[in-house]
Amino acid sequence: MRLKEAACDASDVEVKELNKRASGQAFEVILKPPSFDGLPELNATMPQRRDPSLEEIQKKLEAAEERRKCQEAELLKHLAEKREHEREVIQKAFEENNNFIKNAKEKLEQKMEANKENREALLAAMLERLQEKDKHAEEVRKNKELKEEACR
Repeated sequence: MRLKEAACDASDVEVKELNKRASGQAFEVILKPPSFDGLPELNATMPQRRDPSLEEIQKKLEAAEERRKCQEAELLKHLAEKREHEREVIQKAFEENNNFIKNAKEKLEQKMEANKENREALLAAMLERLQEKDKHAEEVRKNKELKEEACR
């Protein structure tokens, strides 16, 4: 261990022998706290603090009040910006929801119109087939009557 101060001498160190063994010895080194007898006092080199005047106290209080007001204004500004952002987000979500509903209605109306057209086309085709069957049945009856008359 190296001692950093030159003021330390052998009287500042105490050594105790802890135990002896075949493998070696153990010691405890105790350093005494340094004495400041020869050093000048620190308080003498530092200037004494004087009591603050009423004006200085008032200036400090005003500065603290101004800082507090600035912090409060910043906080209010931040909260207003946050509220505005929340309002914009809600407005955007509302508009997106309305657009979604509008698009869904349009798609549903298109599907319903397509289904109506398909149904009308199917009904027209069925009616046409029915009319063709009636026409064919009428032709078959006429042919049968003609054959019966021809046979008589």
